This record gives sequence, structure tokens and C-alpha cells, in this order.
Amino acid sequence: MATRGIQQLQKLRIRYCEHGGSSATIRSYLQNSPTSNSSNNHHLINFATTNSSVKIIIKPRNGHHPYIQGEYLTGQSKQICVKNCNEGRIKEVMSMLVNTSG
Repeated sequence: MATRGIQQLQKLRIRYCEHGGSSATIRSYLQNSPTSNSSNNHHLINFATTNSSVKIIIKPRNGHHPYIQGEYLTGQSKQICVKNCNEGRIKEVMSMLVNTSG
């Protein structure tokens, strides 16, 4: 969400486990190849292109459930667990974090 023309979300952190079952969908979401002919496989690239002012940080965090965290201009942050969520829910969470003022 932009307040007075300034994007409020500054950073989007995606943390997941490289081996755990609860991170399977987020791993699939991140590993979809942008070279495929299907436009459905460009999830993260499309998100990054649309929200170019948001810094996206992706780091594995083995042994823990996955989450997506948004850090805002105000210094506030919001963290949402995405364990065992489908790709639609992951897109929802990312969109919600972008559209929230923090």
C-alpha cells in the first residue's frame, strides 16, 4: 500500500526449510522455472517486477516451519506462517503484505 505515493513495504523475507514437509509448497513456489512456456511459473519474478521497490530476501532456515515476513517503513514487521499452505495462499500472503501499511 502506498501512503502519499510512498510504498510502505520495504523488505519481504521468505524463510523455509530445505527438507521439511511443511515447506514443500514454498520450495515448489520458489523453484518454478522462469524458462518454461507457462506464465504460471513466473510467480516470484512477476511479483518482483510488479513491486520493484520491495527488496526480496530468500533464506533457508532448516528445522523450522516456513514464514513470510514484511518489514515496513515505520519499523514495524508482520510475520505470517505458511506451513502446509497451497500456492494460492502464498500469493495471498505476499499480496496482503504489500497492500498493508504496516
